[in-house]
Amino acid sequence: MSGTNAASGAAPCRFAHYFVICGIDTETGLEPDELAGENFEQSPLKRTFKSKVLAHYPENVEWNPFDQDAVNMLCMPKGLSFRTQADSREPQFHSFLITREDGSRTYGFVHTFYEEVTSPQICSAMQTLYQMHQAENPSSATPSSSSSSSMDSLASSLDEADSPSSSSCRSAACGGYDASRDTLYVSKALCLITPMPFMHGCRRFLSQMHRAVTAASPPPLPLESYVHNILYEVPLPPPGRSLKFHGVYEPIVCQRPGPGELPLADFPLGQTFTLLGVENLVQLFNCTLLEMQILLYSQDYQRLMTVAEGITTLLFPFQWQHVYVPILPASLLHFLDAPVPYLMGLQSKEGTDRSKLELPQEANLCFVDIDNHCIELPEDFPQFPNKPEFIQELSEVLLRYGISPVGGAPPTSVPTTTTPGSVSTRHPGLKSQQALRELEDDGRNGNLGGEQLAVLELLQGNATLERLQALAKRTGVRVEALRGVGGEGEGQGGRTAVEEEELRNAKLNVQLREVFASRFTTMFADYEAFVIQSAPDLESWLTNREQMHNFDKASFLSDQPEPYLPFLSHFIETQMFATFIDNKIMSQWEEKEPLLRVFDGRIDKARLYNVRAPSLRSSNYQRCTVLKESAQAIEQRLMKIDHTAIHPHLLDMKIGQGKYEQGFFPKLQSDVLSVGPTNNKWSNRTATAQRRKDRHRQQTEHLTLDNDLKEQVEGCLVLQNSMAFWEWDKASPPPLKPPKKSASECCLKYMQEARSLGKNLRQPKLSDLSPAVIAQTNWKFVEGLLKECRMKTKRMLVEKMGREAVELGHGEANITGLEENTLIASLCDLLERIWSHGLQVKQGKSALWSHLLHYQAREEKLEQHQAESPVSNGPERRKSESSIGMPSLRASVIQDMRHIQSMGEIKTDVGRARAWIRLSLEKKLLSQHLKQLLSRQALTKKLYKRYAFLRCEEEKEQFLFHLLSLNTVDYFCFTSVFTTIMIPYRAVIIPIKKLSNAMTTSNPWVCVSGELGDSGVRQITKNILEMTFDCQNMGKLTTVQLGHDNSGLLAKWLVDCVMVRNEITGHTYKFPCGRWLGKGVDDGSLERVLIGELALPNADEDFGRGCRTPDMQHSPGQTRRVSITSMGGRGYKPTSAQIQEAIGEAVNSICKHFHKPEKERGSLTILLCGEVGLVGALELFFHNGFKSARLFQKTVFVWDFVEKAVAYMESADQMGDMQETAEPLGLTCVSLCHYVSAINSSPRNIGKDGKFQLLVCLGARDRLLIQWLPLLVECPVIQRMYEESALLRDRTTVNALIAVLQTLHDFPITLEASLVKGIDL
Repeated sequence: MSGTNAASGAAPCRFAHYFVICGIDTETGLEPDELAGENFEQSPLKRTFKSKVLAHYPENVEWNPFDQDAVNMLCMPKGLSFRTQADSREPQFHSFLITREDGSRTYGFVHTFYEEVTSPQICSAMQTLYQMHQAENPSSATPSSSSSSSMDSLASSLDEADSPSSSSCRSAACGGYDASRDTLYVSKALCLITPMPFMHGCRRFLSQMHRAVTAASPPPLPLESYVHNILYEVPLPPPGRSLKFHGVYEPIVCQRPGPGELPLADFPLGQTFTLLGVENLVQLFNCTLLEMQILLYSQDYQRLMTVAEGITTLLFPFQWQHVYVPILPASLLHFLDAPVPYLMGLQSKEGTDRSKLELPQEANLCFVDIDNHCIELPEDFPQFPNKPEFIQELSEVLLRYGISPVGGAPPTSVPTTTTPGSVSTRHPGLKSQQALRELEDDGRNGNLGGEQLAVLELLQGNATLERLQALAKRTGVRVEALRGVGGEGEGQGGRTAVEEEELRNAKLNVQLREVFASRFTTMFADYEAFVIQSAPDLESWLTNREQMHNFDKASFLSDQPEPYLPFLSHFIETQMFATFIDNKIMSQWEEKEPLLRVFDGRIDKARLYNVRAPSLRSSNYQRCTVLKESAQAIEQRLMKIDHTAIHPHLLDMKIGQGKYEQGFFPKLQSDVLSVGPTNNKWSNRTATAQRRKDRHRQQTEHLTLDNDLKEQVEGCLVLQNSMAFWEWDKASPPPLKPPKKSASECCLKYMQEARSLGKNLRQPKLSDLSPAVIAQTNWKFVEGLLKECRMKTKRMLVEKMGREAVELGHGEANITGLEENTLIASLCDLLERIWSHGLQVKQGKSALWSHLLHYQAREEKLEQHQAESPVSNGPERRKSESSIGMPSLRASVIQDMRHIQSMGEIKTDVGRARAWIRLSLEKKLLSQHLKQLLSRQALTKKLYKRYAFLRCEEEKEQFLFHLLSLNTVDYFCFTSVFTTIMIPYRAVIIPIKKLSNAMTTSNPWVCVSGELGDSGVRQITKNILEMTFDCQNMGKLTTVQLGHDNSGLLAKWLVDCVMVRNEITGHTYKFPCGRWLGKGVDDGSLERVLIGELALPNADEDFGRGCRTPDMQHSPGQTRRVSITSMGGRGYKPTSAQIQEAIGEAVNSICKHFHKPEKERGSLTILLCGEVGLVGALELFFHNGFKSARLFQKTVFVWDFVEKAVAYMESADQMGDMQETAEPLGLTCVSLCHYVSAINSSPRNIGKDGKFQLLVCLGARDRLLIQWLPLLVECPVIQRMYEESALLRDRTTVNALIAVLQTLHDFPITLEASLVKGIDL
């Protein structure tokens, strides 16, 4: 027991926690590994067998309990593999990580080699299996290289390179196994488990351990001495320091970044860039930031790990918050079904075609084929800001280190004299060169000890040796000198080649990471200004976390450069950003989370040198300025070693222990390896005071870790604070009782709940794969999806209604189209994930669209059976006399699907599913449609497993209810996105019936206009008054021009309104008129421009039943349109105060319109000519005090006054009266006359009120209104036509009006084509 205590006491500050040996258990013999997917057609040498943990030292570490199943599974993810003397048996290296329940990570580093099988039972079992296999498959006895046998790690390119040449020299039977003739080898793995990813150090230590057992002479000390040394006597280097410790043959140096530097990352980023290329890597990085599902695919486990760790490292200061399994064991493939964002690595089987890989969901998947240097991206996502400049800067850094920015290409220059550049494995002619390079790489990493000659002899028989030697000459490498590569060769500055390579890797790593970090420092330089600190203390903040508004997203986005918005609007919705902001808020009560501390330090430093100026808001690319310093810091640490660990030494072992047998890794003595040292300077250096201080610091950090485990709005995707152990070096394990700062039960409960939720999600529990555990995991997913749905719909509603934003004082509540689009895209993604959870069989890339197609097929079959039953009788009802209006649109899932299917612009199932969701949302039918889809329970049962979300009745009901809440707001998410599609429109003209002028002999026409275009003039069949036409999407409809040709006897027409409906989205617009069209009636207009408003759905019945007669006082919704005289003086007359207020409101609305982002502005026409528009307000102003008594039954209009004034000015000009006036006034006079005559000579018959409207619109556009007003006021005609009390004759009021209209001069007013058609100015 004392041993265990000794082992655990200093565990958090030890370099390594465990030394593990995995391999074959000779007692249990050969056990097939069913979980790895057995294939009995393969030769037994190619099958997978169960491996076991043969030994691990120490027995247990309290701070990091040993998980035997997980370690065994990850050390040998594909079990044991067998070889014969005819096969390549190169040692392999790979890493893995285990994410613990609290989110912290433990790293494993594995060196796998082949050891001769000495057990006669195992050999005879293999012989029997082979004979059985031959009997069943006689054809398989043909020669084949068994080097492609299922390798426990990485079917390496060396094997592939070797197999063709070596198989030629083998006997026909060499693909098989004959115990009398062949020597059998089996894989064995040595593994170090460490708290921090010192990859290079561990790799070198393990390869030296292997060299010690393969070398001709025994190692200087028993192997136990070296294992004991690394477990108990080598500490973690303190932050900002370097440490030297000793392997079997050479010293190993590792360094750790200081508190202000980027955290430790030892996996070679250069290799990640070489494998993928800069362009692909930036796209992958972008997908990771936007929290998509990311699947890495490679034959090589180490490549999976290198790319996964490389990508997550580059996220600084953010952290991946979701499922993270860089190496997914074969037994856990069901985890790809997880309906959450994930980053997982999957080993590809040799020769497997990507197209045969069946993945549960691909709608939001980024698939990374590492070996083929290519990636498959999701369909629709925003690009990373300044991408071309960013790629350029990264390429320059890579080229400085001789790495090509194009994936899979060899380096362009050789940085150190002793090593040739890496060679692309894609070219078959380069395979032997690849073999040499791998050989030398292994040499540099100390793998080869006494084996170089054997390998060289192997190459001697190779036909391509001449080419190889030529290549070696060209690159300056002498093949004879290879035996010096094992680490003894000196590089520059007295460093070995290995050290040179590691230094180069470390410098490249830090420089690449600095370029990425610098992007975030630039983009989020001002993020603190938008963090909302609203809670008085930590407890209340944790309690109300979900209801809190933590970050002012709208204001933040409004402060960013336009090109950044598509990316940023998506990114600030992610879990990693939410966690980052939460950490920031908690830092006012707790010690800062380490990554946040480094990031804030950088922002403060940037501010010192560059005081925030408006220029910083520009989208100009800012290059990283600290590349040189960051590389120097690394170099200085590696040049000047700060600490040296105790040398390995003889242990107190019994005589005869630690016996050496070449080629076999011995069974180590567990008694000496389970106890740590009791007296060395390292274990004694922590004096009592120091220990107390460390414990206090550890306590606060552990608390940060706990608090960071709070659950986020994105459902059960719990954050992992994987960086918390950067500071775990010199302290005892943190106390289990919570620190008193947040000891409230509420916080504890919150953290425990978060921890239990995260348990199954971050990394699957490897040790228990029972159906109960899988079911429990899926239940967590269901809960998480429901919670995510609740949060998303709530967010969409809040943003759309804007109530909370207004209460928080953020001005006008108006969600931008960009944010809205982001939220809807996020909803589409959530629905795809829900529909792909628990699928029986995957069909197509979109699970939702696949389900809809099944539903459509069934419904269409039913329709055929019921072909004789009557269809909806909407049209018949319309033809009856009582109901002129729109026929009702039937809500139908199938109909909406057909609309989407007919859109040639959408090419993929994922695109069709998204379009269908957008259409349903715009029609306010999303919840109803999905309910209809799920009501076919037999279909749902056929498609989904029992645990699927869609088969959990209660959760499904709640989910549909949350979606139903979205019906309370209007979305135009379909109309505004699919702008080029053809849409069928239906237009109905509704006359005022009771006045018997519903029938007209003339030929009517309409022209419908919207924000995206117009329909052109469409003739309507006489007396039908209804038409349908197809037209490219016009967006939101704004105006209708309605007119007729004045032919026939009944050429006068009194129209109530025009209704126009988009037949796909069902949006119906009402264009009120309430006026006559005809010569000699009303204002003599033959055409009118009508302004539209979206009709509410429940108004359907109103206009469906035919419109009632309007009140006598005014036409519906068009108070201002009817001349005052036609009301016989009984009309409502607004007071002068009301008129002035109306003008102020109209001008205000136009100003607000131009202060919105361009894409969010909506229709200016409505603000000018609509119900409460500028034209209407000015008409009221001009009507005030207007002498409008009928002269001989003729109505007088404001336009009559304008015409008379212009006629007076023209005659005065001819008589020379105007010549004395000041020059500008004369010009103004000319402009007014010119505009009025242009309007009068227009070919359009728009009537007098229409002409006045046009004059006001043109005057506003050309900034002439305020110049024309004084002219009209000064004109003597005014005395004849206006009473003394009229507003137009009050100089003060007119001056006030001019001042108000003056504000419009700041804005570029553009007029819709429907308003100015036919005007030549």
